[in-house]
Amino acid sequence: MKTGTFVSTCLLLGLIASSGPATAVKPYEITELGTLRGDTYAWDINGSAQVVGVSASSTGYNHAFLWENGVMQDLGTLGGSWSWAYGINASGQVVGSSATGSGEDYEAALWEDGVMRGLGTLGGSGSSARDINDSGQVVGWAYTAGGAQHAFLWEDGVMQDLGTLDGCTSSQAKAVNDSGHVVGHARTPSGDSRAFLWKDGVMTELGTLGGSSGHAYDINDSGQVAGASYTADGDWHAFLWENGVMQDLGTPGGSWSAAYGINDSAQVVGDGGTAFLWENGVMYRISDLIPDDPLSPYFDESRGINDLGQVVGSGYYDKRRCAFLVTPIPEPSALGLLAFASLVAIRCLRRV
Repeated sequence: MKTGTFVSTCLLLGLIASSGPATAVKPYEITELGTLRGDTYAWDINGSAQVVGVSASSTGYNHAFLWENGVMQDLGTLGGSWSWAYGINASGQVVGSSATGSGEDYEAALWEDGVMRGLGTLGGSGSSARDINDSGQVVGWAYTAGGAQHAFLWEDGVMQDLGTLDGCTSSQAKAVNDSGHVVGHARTPSGDSRAFLWKDGVMTELGTLGGSSGHAYDINDSGQVAGASYTADGDWHAFLWENGVMQDLGTPGGSWSAAYGINDSAQVVGDGGTAFLWENGVMYRISDLIPDDPLSPYFDESRGINDLGQVVGSGYYDKRRCAFLVTPIPEPSALGLLAFASLVAIRCLRRV
């Protein structure tokens, strides 16, 4: 009895010791977030799994929402008929845009502690906030007094005009990291777009994948940028930019792709006809990572990813647009299995 138990335990411990590291991509589970009333889109997620986006409300207009622990909260508006949430930080501050009710003008909005307030403009008639970092810096775009769209950085009640790239007539900021570095795109008079990085007061063009246009959509705290660009062949491809080098991430099977989110582990999400996750040089269809869930084939657009690897986005399901949260399922560690095997061995030895 003792010999048999000892041998079985040793075999189990040996298997654990020789099992090696877990696979790079974990299995995932998917959650449909519900709705305020109609079509729903999820745009961003923070480390506490708070999700923001927009959903058709009981008024018939889109309203910004905050989803947490299964509950979707309508964030209201700045007095107008509609609002939209694009970004959230670790403190649960939410940014987006809202109609003001004054002829349905719209303004960049910040929601915190249950109150939504406008952030102003650059002298023109409208603005929109797209992201907020953990220091409360907000970025987006606003109209100037001259009627041009310019990227802005808002902090402590002051909206700073970030200007635009040389030769461009407009710009939009899409994301800001915790160092205050901003990414977005600027447009030329001909309509081509140029991805940019704004850092220390200087706006720098990031280049393209060989084509005429590019957009930067997100930046992590290491300065890695996710976006999309035309290639020399005229296809629109997701990219990862780092230290002056733009890498083509390919597509999830079709002819096009776009990267919308990146976390501090350089996991990139986006879509190309289906939602994708890119990491360590490999692009995965998210639906392939959730093979047994009937919801997974409907998840066709991923917009944001947090540092836990949780992904948010949307897809068509049940005859409407639905918001989804995709969460990696933790795998048992070798240490945990080792502890379990040791406990089993001790109990078995005590019985003989």
